[in-house]
Amino acid sequence: MARATFAIKTRVDRPEARRYAFAEQKTMYDGKRIAVGDAIFVFASENDGGSGLVAKGVVGAVEPTPRKVGIERQTPRVSIVVERTALATRRLGRSELKGCSDWNDGRPETELNFKFYRQATDKIIGISEGTARFLDGFF
Repeated sequence: MARATFAIKTRVDRPEARRYAFAEQKTMYDGKRIAVGDAIFVFASENDGGSGLVAKGVVGAVEPTPRKVGIERQTPRVSIVVERTALATRRLGRSELKGCSDWNDGRPETELNFKFYRQATDKIIGISEGTARFLDGFF
């Protein structure tokens, strides 16, 4: 069975690091299904001074964040460790994706713009095979 592919947009203090640890990350668009061994693309959040796509890697650890008692609706959160396999060689961030807003056009750029920037919070998302192939072109 093929592994799933994910992307994360969050604060990345050291894009050149060989390993990243991201605590209690919000999950959306099937992001809660992330598992050890899955491929992941790392976007440094522009909300925290980042530049968008910085790296790709493999998920080395996943730990679900326990739900808070007494709160009915909660977005699932997880903590993950990512082993970096490559650094991006071309820029891809909010400014490059901004014009891709025809939500039904099926383009990878539109999928990323919709899932990451329509609601600009940091998060882990599941991405399609086509979008994963598109992102591989940045390495």
